[in-house]
Amino acid sequence: MTHKAIAILASLDTKGEEAACLRNLIEQKGHRVLLLDTSTGGKSAVKAEYTPKELAAAGNGDIQELIESKDSAKASACMIVGATKILQGIDERKELDGIVAFGGTTNTTIGTSVMKNFRFGIPKVVLSSSVSVPALAAEYFGTKDISILHSVVDVAGLNALTEDLFKRLAGTVCGMVEVQGGPPSSWQEVTRDKPMVCLTEFKFSEHCCAHLRKILTDMGFIVIPFHAQGSGDRAMEDLIADGIFDAVIDMVPAGVAEEILGGNRAAGPTRLEAAGRRGIPQIVTPCGFDMISCGPFKRAASKDPLWESRNLQERKLFVPDMFRVQARTSAEELREVAREVARKLNMATGPVVFMLPGKGWSSLDKEGGLFYDPEADAAFVEEFKMLVDSKVTVVEHDMNLDTAEFAEEVVRCFLRTTNHLSSNSAELQK
Repeated sequence: MTHKAIAILASLDTKGEEAACLRNLIEQKGHRVLLLDTSTGGKSAVKAEYTPKELAAAGNGDIQELIESKDSAKASACMIVGATKILQGIDERKELDGIVAFGGTTNTTIGTSVMKNFRFGIPKVVLSSSVSVPALAAEYFGTKDISILHSVVDVAGLNALTEDLFKRLAGTVCGMVEVQGGPPSSWQEVTRDKPMVCLTEFKFSEHCCAHLRKILTDMGFIVIPFHAQGSGDRAMEDLIADGIFDAVIDMVPAGVAEEILGGNRAAGPTRLEAAGRRGIPQIVTPCGFDMISCGPFKRAASKDPLWESRNLQERKLFVPDMFRVQARTSAEELREVAREVARKLNMATGPVVFMLPGKGWSSLDKEGGLFYDPEADAAFVEEFKMLVDSKVTVVEHDMNLDTAEFAEEVVRCFLRTTNHLSSNSAELQK
C-alpha cells in the first residue's frame, strides 16, 4: 500500500493532546500526517509541520498581532486563508490525499472553511460536537463533499468515549484515502471512456427527465442528476467549475428565478454561469420558471415578507402538503427572469441551446393543469428573444415539457450540440 499524506487542522493550544492522539492513530495505519496548528492563543508542547506563525504569514498576517488583538474573527479568517494557501501549494505538488479536522464550533468552522476550497474527490472529514445545531450544519459543508461525524460528546480531552471517536475518525479518513490511487489534481486530467453529463431535475419534470436519463445512459453517456432544490444546483455549478462534466442539460434552472423572486429554491447569484465560463455545451429550458417555491403554508397567515410583497395568497397555489407550496409566477415576474437568464447565457463562451416547449414548462403547466398560463409564458418568451444574443440558439417545440416526446427532442438537440463528444464512439450514434 502506498503511504498517503493526510493534513490535520487543529488548534494545538487547546486540542494538542487530541491532535497527537489522532496523528498517532493515522500513522499506525501507515500514512503520513501534516499537522497544521491554527492556534492564536497559547503555546503547545505538540509539534506541528506548520506553525501558527507560518499560517498567519501565509494569510498576510502577523501571529503576534493576532494574539494581542483578541479579535477572534480576524484571527480565524487569517488562519483559514493561511492554511488554505499552504495546503493548496501541497496539493499542486500532488502531495495531499486527505484533510481532517475536529472540535467544537470554532475548530469546525475553521476546518470546513479550509476544506471548501478543495475539489470534489479529496477526502474531507470533520469530527464535530456542533454539527447538530440546525443553523450551523448546512453552513459547514455547503455544496462540498465534506463528511461530518457527530461526536455527541464534547471533543475535549481524552477519555473512553473521545478515544473511540478518534479511532473512528482515523479509520474514516484513512479508509477514504486508501480507496483509490488518490484524487486527480484536476478532473480535466481524468480520461473517461464515456462523456459525463450533468442534468437538473425536480418533481415536476420527472417523467421527461427519467426518459431522458434512460436514453442517454443507453447511448453510453454517464448522466449525473442533481435535484434542483437550491443546494443541489449550487453543488452542480461548483462541480462544473471543477471540470468534472463534459456537457450540461439544465432542464430545471429554476434556481435563477427563485434567487430573483425570493423563493425557497434560490441557488445563488452565479447560478447558470459555470458552464458558460468553461465553454462546455449546455442545453437549457424554462422548467421551473412557472412557479415560486414558497412553503410552508403557515407563512401565508404570518405576514411573511415574500407572501405579502408578491401577494401570493391571491395566486394559483399547488399545496401537496403543509410544508410544500408552489405559487404560479406572473407575466411581470417572468419578464424579469427572462432578462437575467438572457444576460447569463449571453456571457457563455461555449454552445448554448435554449429549448422552449410551447404547451407548458412542467407537469403543473400543461393544458388543463393548475398552472397553465400561456399568456404569462409568452411574456417570458417575448422578453428573452428580444435580449438574447444570436449566438444562443433558440428552439421551439409545440409540446409540454414533462413528456417523453420532449425528452427525445432534447436528446436530438443534445447530440447535435455535442457531436464532438459522441464522434469518438460509434455506439453513441446508434
